[in-house]
Amino acid sequence: MESSPPADDEATYGGYSRFEIELEFVQSLANPYYLNHLASQKLLGQPAFVAYLGYLRYWARPPYVKYLTYPGPTLRHLELLQQERFRQDIMSPDLVQRLVDEEMKAAVGWHRE
Repeated sequence: MESSPPADDEATYGGYSRFEIELEFVQSLANPYYLNHLASQKLLGQPAFVAYLGYLRYWARPPYVKYLTYPGPTLRHLELLQQERFRQDIMSPDLVQRLVDEEMKAAVGWHRE
């Protein structure tokens, strides 16, 4: 994982900078099973958490996007999470499996190119 070292005066949390923590979290959104877990814990219905997801949209812009390991699914899911309907529907195992299947197809297609 390529990350910017924290500035000397930058606060750290458990030894990690805010940049590193947010990078780790936003990348976890690429995993449909994790999205389902967040929904099952009722986090996706909490206004403060939804606002945080909106804040994280800065990862879609330079210079931040270059740090994402899997920018496609990460940013796609981050955008979908902005929609209340998706935040409700991700509780469905069928939707989770569909997302997994779509991402596997995309990965296989990408490797064939």
